[in-house]
Amino acid sequence: MQHFDRLLTSSSPLPEHLLSRLLVFANLFTRPTWSNALLLLAGAILAPGRRTVTATMHILGRHQDQQFGNFHRLLNRATWSSRALAGRLLLLLVKAFLPADAPVVIGLDDTIERRWGPKIRARGIYRDPVRSSKGHFVKASGLRWLSAMLLVHAPWADRIMALPFLTLLAPSKRYYDNQPRAPKTLLDWARQAVLQISRWLPDRQIVLVADSAFAAIAFLAAIGHRVCVVTRLRLDAKLFDFPPPKPKGRGRPPLKGKPLHKLATLLDDPTVSWQRLNVSLWYGRTNRTLDVTSGTALWYRAGVPPVPIRWLLVRDPKGELEPQAFLATDPNAKPKDILAWFVSRWQVEVTFQETRVHLGVETQRQWSDKAILRTTPALLGLYSIVTLWANDLSTTQRLKPRGAAWYQKTIPTFSDAMAEVRRQIWHHQISCISRQDRETMEIPRAIWNRMANALAYAV
Repeated sequence: MQHFDRLLTSSSPLPEHLLSRLLVFANLFTRPTWSNALLLLAGAILAPGRRTVTATMHILGRHQDQQFGNFHRLLNRATWSSRALAGRLLLLLVKAFLPADAPVVIGLDDTIERRWGPKIRARGIYRDPVRSSKGHFVKASGLRWLSAMLLVHAPWADRIMALPFLTLLAPSKRYYDNQPRAPKTLLDWARQAVLQISRWLPDRQIVLVADSAFAAIAFLAAIGHRVCVVTRLRLDAKLFDFPPPKPKGRGRPPLKGKPLHKLATLLDDPTVSWQRLNVSLWYGRTNRTLDVTSGTALWYRAGVPPVPIRWLLVRDPKGELEPQAFLATDPNAKPKDILAWFVSRWQVEVTFQETRVHLGVETQRQWSDKAILRTTPALLGLYSIVTLWANDLSTTQRLKPRGAAWYQKTIPTFSDAMAEVRRQIWHHQISCISRQDRETMEIPRAIWNRMANALAYAV
């Protein structure tokens, strides 16, 4: 690490208090690659529009650099591991945001990056989850990504935030045509991701929150002993009692007990005892009062090991919401915790949207396989880095939200965090030349031209 200490100087594109957070990743790169990576990172933050390599070079004032190919090679050819970076980013976020005894709650979901081009081999046709509904099916052409995000409370934003750290490309079955390897489904990628996360955090309690696409018995049976999975459960799921003791004599022990009533039948059962809970932040509402009932059972399907679960049935006393059922693979999980964990999953969709708006996801233009595999996960990971920087800055200064006479904004959002990090970078690059103890600040013409071009060509 000592040979990277020289990067903590005025010649670095980032100020020291921001760069110090990144030194945990330094020894995963060679020295030249690390220097170029810092430049690309700073350019990706400062660029106001597309996040292409050329856009980052323009905002850094390097558009006349004859060695521009080095920055492209960082993504499509250089030797470094995205998975190793993901592991260190996860450990960095857990240490910064979570106490040692708190469960590590991780949201898992997939998203479609809309991309076109004949050279993008992993591109497929998928159901558009944003524009589709139960009665209307909309197709989208692009890349399917599976992202794991740490769900933590960010004090400066006063809300739960989903911080991406591991993002995997999960192509469709057609991608594997004429290839020797067998196709991998979305659940196969999810299983491998969860097992990798459990190896990164061997001594922590892990809670995985996912939507109904991951409510598959085979998936839960493969990872349920490593993590507690919280997801939806069908109201007509086949649940069984736990098996009785094995009778004396020869033969295999029973896998399950007697079948239980369908959860849908419990909604109108007068003998069922309901508990009233006040759930905060229920999909955009500050508070929501719900009736819940819970129990333990085995979820079983022939050919797959049975999965012990705690099921949770939820109904709205006002009748505004449809009854829903959830499960947790930890039978000892508390109903209120299960609801709180699942509701926090909504922040995953917020992160996907904010990375598109503020970090230019879907605007990059790489077409080589390795560059595609690296660029989108890097931009999603940059969302977590900016959030971590904002958390550090909030300990010494108050992050001021951008407001106006017609909109009084009281709590900062990610856009405010992004703006403050940009200010820190611009101030650092100006202060390398201009003295800070003067009433007026002298801005070098080269830096002023970069700022003016950024505003003039902003899209």
